[in-house]
Amino acid sequence: MSAEQLKELVPFLRDPNPQVRQIALSNLLGHTPKGSPHRDIFFAGLRAGGLQRPKDTDVVRDLKLLCRDQLATAHDALRALINLSDSSLLAASLSEPSFLNFLVSYILNPQSILADLASMLLSNLTGSAATCATLLSMTVSIFPDPKSFTLYFPVQSRSGTCPAPVPYPSGEPRDIIALPLLIDAFMQGAAVDDAQDKDKRPRKADLHFLSSVFANISVIPAGRLFFLTPRPADPLKTDGALEYPLSKILAFTEHKDTIRRGGVASTLKNCAFHVQAHRALLAPDSTRIAIPPATLEAPGLDVLPYVLLPLAGPEEFDLEEQERLPPALQFLPPTKAREPDAVLRRTHVETLLLLCTTRWGRVRLRESGVYEVVRALHESEREDKVSEHVERLVNFLKREEAPEADADAEVLVEDAARDSGPTLALAGGSDDEDSRIEEI
Repeated sequence: MSAEQLKELVPFLRDPNPQVRQIALSNLLGHTPKGSPHRDIFFAGLRAGGLQRPKDTDVVRDLKLLCRDQLATAHDALRALINLSDSSLLAASLSEPSFLNFLVSYILNPQSILADLASMLLSNLTGSAATCATLLSMTVSIFPDPKSFTLYFPVQSRSGTCPAPVPYPSGEPRDIIALPLLIDAFMQGAAVDDAQDKDKRPRKADLHFLSSVFANISVIPAGRLFFLTPRPADPLKTDGALEYPLSKILAFTEHKDTIRRGGVASTLKNCAFHVQAHRALLAPDSTRIAIPPATLEAPGLDVLPYVLLPLAGPEEFDLEEQERLPPALQFLPPTKAREPDAVLRRTHVETLLLLCTTRWGRVRLRESGVYEVVRALHESEREDKVSEHVERLVNFLKREEAPEADADAEVLVEDAARDSGPTLALAGGSDDEDSRIEEI
């Protein structure tokens, strides 16, 4: 089919007949992946950048509207936008607030059948810092709904694949900050049983790709501050017990799904770039602690078990070494397996390296048996890049500390964290590219 023939299908995307819309879209879908010869028809006429606001073309506007259509059509529309969202031209159009609000509201609704595809699209869009900033300040409109699994109904989620509850909730809608609700939805998605009948699931989607959204958001400083600022544990309430949002997702570093594990590991690593948060990151949850310059306190995050468990294997340590380890790593069973993905192992080692940027952090890591775990990891590691990072970490942990080094090192690291942008060279390391840890 030629480009001209494909263009002739575009007007049928808004045909009153749903079958016609679905057939037209199904014929266009195969031309959306990167490298397709006629992919340019979706970008013709798009403008972005400079002082001009992004402007939708007919095909882009139709695809956004079709995401609210019936199942087959909405499925293909979301897939098409996922394929096309790698273009900065289209990403600007897809990141406009009203469409983002629909995507977020749709993901939040537990009855949304295509929420996983919506999460994939949101993951792609948050590759832009501007989209992350929009999402950080976004609110969604909700109605209280006691019959719902989540106790609320997101107003903008209503669509052909996500009908409104019957009877429709009464009263006035409330505007709630979106990101804490997305974190709770992500936690609920982990409980989805793939073997269970979809109709019986309280939440239809597992939402693994939201972990990539969190990782993207935590790349920018404002995103890291969100995860490291105490908030009420229940996002629907303005009072109650406070906790750091990051604490809600830490447990998934050992989840069976690679996407979920990877996004959470990257979020944790990106948060470790915030040097002022290191004491809170390493403090036990029995200790209430604030992250300077803020004074609001919440339970410590105690991240070490969540970083070390994926790096730990079935090795046996002597009693003295066992006692240094966090309780979660003591006397692991012989069936314990390390993280199988080398990229994620490297991510966790880089997190430990970042936590070594202050003398206090290095002392804390030594006292917690980090050296014993990474020593065993190094003995079994087959990937050179991981081994090199482990060796750097061991150099930090085993070196002697100069009495006056601590204050100078902390100043150097804080200056580097402010000035280096997306990378941070550890104090005491070499200046070449291999010594730099990048935000991901």
